[in-house]
Amino acid sequence: MSATAESEPARGAAPGRPRSLLRQVALPAEHGGWSLTAEPIVLGLLVAWSGPGLALGAAAMVAFLARTPLKLVLVDLRRGRRLERTRLAARVAAIEAAGIVVLAVAAAAGSSTGRFWVPIAVAAPLVVLELWFDMRSRGRRLVPELAGTVGIGSVATAIALVDGADASLAVGLWCVAAARAAAAIPHVRTQLQRAHGRTFHRWHSDVAQLVALAVVATASMVDAIPVAPVATLTVVAVFDLCAVRMAPRPAVIIGIQQTVIGVVVVAATAIAVTH
Repeated sequence: MSATAESEPARGAAPGRPRSLLRQVALPAEHGGWSLTAEPIVLGLLVAWSGPGLALGAAAMVAFLARTPLKLVLVDLRRGRRLERTRLAARVAAIEAAGIVVLAVAAAAGSSTGRFWVPIAVAAPLVVLELWFDMRSRGRRLVPELAGTVGIGSVATAIALVDGADASLAVGLWCVAAARAAAAIPHVRTQLQRAHGRTFHRWHSDVAQLVALAVVATASMVDAIPVAPVATLTVVAVFDLCAVRMAPRPAVIIGIQQTVIGVVVVAATAIAVTH
């Protein structure tokens, strides 16, 4: 649900109002992205709390915020224009990039190992792919949404590794975060299409549930994660399979459902891993 904000000024925004323009270039328009970004951060910290891990989590959240001004700059540069919003977005992105660097340096300084850079490096191409679509104003498509959300899931692994957690467990946490995203995003897209009376393909959501279960089941079979997240995501899969066959719900209800599901998946995984 890492939906792309509109690349044009927001409708109804009064011209010449700096606060409105700042809000447009600095705050993500999507709501689900906040939850899907926070979930791997919280999961990592619940499993392996540490100061460096907290710095990594903060850096990931700032990176999520930085995507909005960065993609506006990229879109405008590609279209050969330099607007007032372009200049403001560039300044906001630069400030947030500096914040990410400071937080990353703080995490590195407080860690006794550099292993936490590995999942970040592995996820980098996924984030770049998302930005490539963003630059072409195609960020709302399924591929970039999945790429960006699965990529940000690497922060759970990085947080665990920076605290010295076992590599297998750390990768397992990413599997849970990735499975959660793989199940949620196609499902929500299908539900919103149904709610708005658009053409939809129910099998997109159905296949997503099977893929998510295959990911966590495999992780559990190699002892990377306990059975609890597998059981939890199985319940989620059954719910999603039923939900797309019932009357469509308003977007706000879909959002609440997904937020609750995210909390349950994170809590169940963290409790199972730490007890």
